[in-house]
Amino acid sequence: MTMAGRARPTAPLRIGYHARLHVLRGTVLAPISPSPSVTSLPARAVLLMLASASLFALMAVSIRFASAQLHPFQITFFRSAFGALFALPLLIGPGWSLLRTPRFGFYVMRCVLGMGGMLAGFWAIVNLPLAEAVALSYSSPLFVTIGAVIFLGEVVRRRRWSAVIAGFIGVLVIVRPGSAAFAPGSLVALLAAGLTGAVTISIKSLTGSEPADRIVVLTTLLWVPLSLPAALSVWQWPHADIWPWLVLSGALGTGGHWCWTRALRLAEASMLAPFSYLQLLIVAVLAWWIFGEAVDGYTALGATIIIGASLYIAQREHALARQQCSRTPPARAEPPI
Repeated sequence: MTMAGRARPTAPLRIGYHARLHVLRGTVLAPISPSPSVTSLPARAVLLMLASASLFALMAVSIRFASAQLHPFQITFFRSAFGALFALPLLIGPGWSLLRTPRFGFYVMRCVLGMGGMLAGFWAIVNLPLAEAVALSYSSPLFVTIGAVIFLGEVVRRRRWSAVIAGFIGVLVIVRPGSAAFAPGSLVALLAAGLTGAVTISIKSLTGSEPADRIVVLTTLLWVPLSLPAALSVWQWPHADIWPWLVLSGALGTGGHWCWTRALRLAEASMLAPFSYLQLLIVAVLAWWIFGEAVDGYTALGATIIIGASLYIAQREHALARQQCSRTPPARAEPPI
């Protein structure tokens, strides 16, 4: 699915403190949320988030099909290259001026971190059961909360710390270290979640925002050279039957990113978070139907705990953001860049 068509002018977007990344979505910049004063939940935002979750789930399946021949590092490169091609139609209208930004260096830094997360995340998709890889990726908000305390000096009180502890208990339930079921590859999925958390923490330090189309186009273009060195280390030319899956992974990834950024222009990330977990359900069903991967009870229980903890953290941050907004006079509200 392409994003062909004239791109609408995009208004600057305010970056919320509760933004989070999902490594398996192949995104480098964290979700950009509207002003905390937005409390409604438009149906269009819900539909866009559901579409995004569905497209990213299908992307994970296409990556698994491509791995029949190719190393995940090479799949990452082709997903980036074809994703960039499908993102180029967004330049129709604004032209190359869309890519002009005073934050280019910051984009590069976040894309480097995000590319590390993507490489690790794609490796997990290929080498772990799909449902387990996706479930572990949802632990990213736990790392964000810890990192925000260490690097940004944020104050996290008892209730959010309790949610973080509960979330990591869910991780332990899935990974089961010390048991015969422990797979060292699950640590790579956690590395991916940690790297995406690092990118989200960098977003928390921003004081402005960027247009959604710039985020999609510029980050996908930056991914191409950043993913090439790892791909060259394992390079082999894809067979004819692998090319469609590579093209599809790029189309689905860019389409999911496009829907995701627009959903987060219309509603708070914390309000849309429950709908994003549709990805795990779709992946679990498709993995069982296509690859014969049944979801064991440990993965289901651990995923439920992780998702519950992540949702609680998101809701608490949303509530705190609203309280802070209510105490701040409108005249002193931070203007978007």
